[in-house]
Amino acid sequence: MKKTPPAKDISAYLRALPRDSRIVLQKLRETIRAAAPQAEEAISYGIPLLKLHGPLVFFAGFEHHCSLFVASKQILRKFEPELRAFRVSGTTIRFTPEHPLPASLVRKIVKAKIAYNLERLSSKRKRGSSLSSRHKKYGGAS
Repeated sequence: MKKTPPAKDISAYLRALPRDSRIVLQKLRETIRAAAPQAEEAISYGIPLLKLHGPLVFFAGFEHHCSLFVASKQILRKFEPELRAFRVSGTTIRFTPEHPLPASLVRKIVKAKIAYNLERLSSKRKRGSSLSSRHKKYGGAS
């Protein structure tokens, strides 16, 4: 694939891809959006990102494969049996246009990542409020 300037949005990113990758990644995008309709779209690190209570998933097209980046080994471990047909490395799932990720699996991964992000957000808030109350207890201003 030839080097192109960074895309300004996901639609521009997809337009720059070969047809077969563009089609499979557009379907992936639609599946993610259906599972997380409130998610915001962005380009980060030069690839598509969907965010909801933090980074949700990234995806990208390459010369010989496509990838879904979940950014959580914990989430991928939950779906290990269903991912056996795909190449998984770290927090990345590789697939091809000829052998795309099943939409049902993508929906489950996205829902699990939303729950994961909410749990992390809740934990941060709890830690923050306990730090704030300790600060008040010892005479600090709020």
